[in-house]
Amino acid sequence: MGDSSDSISVHIEPISIDNKEFYVKTGSGPVSVAVYGDQDKPALITYPDLALNYASCFQGLFMCPEALSLLLHNFCIYHISPPGHEWGAAAINHVTSAPSVEDLADQIVDVLDYFGLGEVMCMGVTAGAYILTLFATKYKQRVLGLILISPLCRAPSWTEWLYNKVMSNLLYFYGMCSVVKEMLLKRYFSKQELRGNSLVPESDLVQACRKWLDDRDGTNVMHILEAINRRPDISEGLKKLRCRSLIVVGEDSSFHSEAVHMATKLDRRFSALVEVQACGSLVTEEQPHAMLIPLEYFLMGYGFYRQSYMSLSPRSPLSPSCISPELLSPESMGLKLKPIKTRISLEV
Repeated sequence: MGDSSDSISVHIEPISIDNKEFYVKTGSGPVSVAVYGDQDKPALITYPDLALNYASCFQGLFMCPEALSLLLHNFCIYHISPPGHEWGAAAINHVTSAPSVEDLADQIVDVLDYFGLGEVMCMGVTAGAYILTLFATKYKQRVLGLILISPLCRAPSWTEWLYNKVMSNLLYFYGMCSVVKEMLLKRYFSKQELRGNSLVPESDLVQACRKWLDDRDGTNVMHILEAINRRPDISEGLKKLRCRSLIVVGEDSSFHSEAVHMATKLDRRFSALVEVQACGSLVTEEQPHAMLIPLEYFLMGYGFYRQSYMSLSPRSPLSPSCISPELLSPESMGLKLKPIKTRISLEV
């Protein structure tokens, strides 16, 4: 572990990370946005999964030195937290009704307008991936690319609906209790990551996630969960997307079939599916290094490179004119497709 932390400090130190927290007023209430980096650079919007915020959902990815070099050197990161999911958030009293997924997607437009942003790159995990995809289908001119981790696009199945309903009732009556935390951890991680018992302790990652969940207000989580549980099917709208998409999903994710279905609905010329072995839904935390090569090839099509060999200014605007379909085809991204699947093995 000592060698790993030394290595991280060496890579991170040259990059100046300026971060600010903003509360942006939107048509559906205020949202917290944490901004990291130089706001003159192109924008990367992130949206986390249910009950998580940017620190608990994307920390693993951004602590990976190569990913940090790739993303923060080229982008200004705008981490959007769902309403009431920022650190220390109090319970939100919804006078009329809780927000819908459409409300959450519309909030993103208000955030972009607040910061004066035009077209942006988007990265979301599961529920957050759905919100960003819905945003992309409604506001196509504002999205240049989608990086989706274990995404959803269909309405919930009866099994998922019932599971979410049970969790919602528990949140209503008991708040963020131990049963809810167990249900959420199974949503995020693979069985291998959750294999703690009397002989083998839980991994540091799972223990850290438990502590993150302790900070969440149960009512706020319940409102977002109910919105996700009422989500409409947006599968047919995916064919009309103009942006290129990268889908990354853990093979052990409970939403694996959803991600595969979504990949079949997207234009195969401009999308790719990457499956990570021995991993659950939260790939950004459980196996963040598996995302590096697909991310790097995906972003190369927009003129972005890792800092060590960056030849173009990161301040250059993202322009569709610099993107060729060939550059961002799955084959040119180094992906072996069957026909659209790519498996990244964790065994060297």
